[in-house]
Parts: sequence; structure tokens; C-alpha cells
Amino acid sequence: MKKLKGITWNHTRGLLPMVATSQRFTELNPEIEISWEKRSLQEFAEASIEDLAKRFDLLVIDHPWTGFGAHTNAILPLSDYLSAEYIKDQEINTVGHSYGSYVFSDKLWALPIDAATPVASVRLDILEKQGLTVPETYEDLLALAKKGLVAFAGIPVDVLMSFYMYCCSLGEAPFQSQEKVISVETGTKALQLFRELAQLIDPANFNRNPIQVYEAMVNSDEITYCPFAYGYSNYSRMGYSKNLLHFYDLVKLNDQPMISSLGGTGLAVSSFSQHIPEAIKYAEFTGSSQVQQNIFADNGGQPGHLQAWKSDRINGITHDYFKNTLPALERAFLRPRYSGHMYFQDHAGDVVRDYLMKGGNEELVLSEMNALYVKSLNLQAK
Repeated sequence: MKKLKGITWNHTRGLLPMVATSQRFTELNPEIEISWEKRSLQEFAEASIEDLAKRFDLLVIDHPWTGFGAHTNAILPLSDYLSAEYIKDQEINTVGHSYGSYVFSDKLWALPIDAATPVASVRLDILEKQGLTVPETYEDLLALAKKGLVAFAGIPVDVLMSFYMYCCSLGEAPFQSQEKVISVETGTKALQLFRELAQLIDPANFNRNPIQVYEAMVNSDEITYCPFAYGYSNYSRMGYSKNLLHFYDLVKLNDQPMISSLGGTGLAVSSFSQHIPEAIKYAEFTGSSQVQQNIFADNGGQPGHLQAWKSDRINGITHDYFKNTLPALERAFLRPRYSGHMYFQDHAGDVVRDYLMKGGNEELVLSEMNALYVKSLNLQAK
């Protein structure tokens, strides 16, 4: 028997669908066995995939690592191994830019098995008890925040993603030049808007990632509404937690729904694997429409295949999580994926978070981010 190892991240959404698909895959292919290890969400965002690729055959990766993975040849270009028909199905059934997020140098480096972006979530039971309605505009959001009922994920990487969201929602996408992250005008306005909201939330949220915000929402009654955090359909499934969350599109800023930063995960195959044909076969199985819509989704997964997002059955068991949030996915901003970008992502969030917590001069904040950006571009060139 050939034994393969995979690495994913430590949440029901990250682990269970991989275990379930692997179990079924082994039942269909008894000569192949796949075991999975898990790592924290923080490690998932930050740990080098080159090191992981030397230890694991299969990697569930965060898409900003695509360029690094391609540049170092740590992972395989799956488009060289899978049929043109299969790749075309993946491209046609992309959820927003999920497929494109794993394309680098005209090759596909991971299968988009999981799609996500920051969306809004609410404890409808609390809101209804208080005679309140789900916010529709940014003004509605601020009004609810002033009542002490709002939270967002405030750790560095998440506030950086939210900063991108504010910029995009103000009409300018970041990283349009190689000298600066964003114009001073848009960047200043984005920071000021974000800080206005940040001052209205419990400082404890600056130590919470999206999972920790959702756990706080479902396990106590302190948070009624989260305007933006990477969505997790698990919390919209009856019986998963003590209380149910309903998920919605983002509020409108200047009469347009806000534009968040694409997330999600891809399934990559290590170039160091001693079992490449078997790893490719499992990846093909897991990314297929049938498996995404059934085994993957039914075991806590958040599929990356569009047919799953449109499925009445899956929406029925998630209180329309997928239908409600699909518009946010479809317009989500695709972050840079060049080889040196992870350096910027690892450091710029601290700059934004410090400003949100303490205030400061917006132009200095933007200048510090620009310096990190230029340095990350230079890292890419080496």
C-alpha cells in the first residue's frame, strides 16, 4: 500500500472534508492511503509551503502562496497533469476569482477546493429580540456598533484584508503601481473610515481571528453582528454550535456593496512527493463537481466549485449561506501572489492594526506600508 500524507488547517472546515474525501478515495482505491495533519490558522497563513512540501505529499494552501510555490517549484503545475476537459470545468465553475487565484505563469498550481471571502454574519435571534434589523448600509453598521453589538476579526492579517476592502470599496484597488500600495487620498480615507468603526468595538476583538469571532458569537450573546470576516458555513448549519449564525452580503458604502478580499484554499501536490500519480488522482477526485457537491460539502467543507454554491440541497442545510454570500465572492478583490508578497502580508497588518488601536498620522502609516511593499518586490527579484 502507498501511504501519502497531507497538511491542512485546524478547523472543521479545513480537516473533516479532507479526511472524508480521503476515506472514500481509499475505499475506491484500496492500494492508496492518505492521512492528514493539521496546523493553526496563523501557521496556515504564514508558514512557508516550501518546508511543508518536503514533508507532505498534499498541501491545502492559502492562495497568496501560489507565486512562491511556483517560483520555488515546491508544488506541481496541476494543469500539466490533469486533462484539458477537467481544467476547463474548474475554470468555468470558478467561484469569483478562486480559479484565477491559483494561476501563475499561465499554469494552475492548486485546485480551488474551498472558496471564501469576508461576509456579514448575524445572530438573528438577538437582533429580533431587540427589534433591530440587519444593517444594509455603512451608516446602519455604525449605528449598531454604537450600541456595542458589533465585532470584526482584528488580528493583523485580517485587518490588512479589511484595509484592502475599504480601498476597493472607495473605488481604488491596491497595488496598481510598484511604488505605493494605494494613493494617499484613498488610503487616508480608508484608514479613517476603518478607525471610526474600530473605536466602537471591544478591544478583545483585536486578538480574534474569524473563527474566534464566530465562536464568541455562537457561545455567548455579546456579539450580534459581524460586518466582515472570512465566512464559515459551518456556523450556519443547524446543530454545529449552540446558536445559529445567518450570513449575508456586505453592507453598502456610498450606495454600492463593499468589495472584500478573496480567501479560500487550494489543494496542491508537492513536487517532492514520491507518489505523484496517486496524489494527482486524489486531487482530481476531491476537486470534481460530484465530490465537491456531496462528500466535501456534507462533511463541513466550503466548496470551491460553483455548482455546489448554487445547489438547493446545500443551501437548504446552511440557511442559504452560499446563495446569500455568492455576490460578495463574485466581486471580491484578488490579492497579489508574486513570490515576495508574503513578506508584505506578514508585516503590513501590524502597521494597520497599530493605527486602528492607537490612532496616528495616516500618511506615515501609508508610507510605512509602501516601504514594506517595495521591499517585498525586491525580494521577488532575487
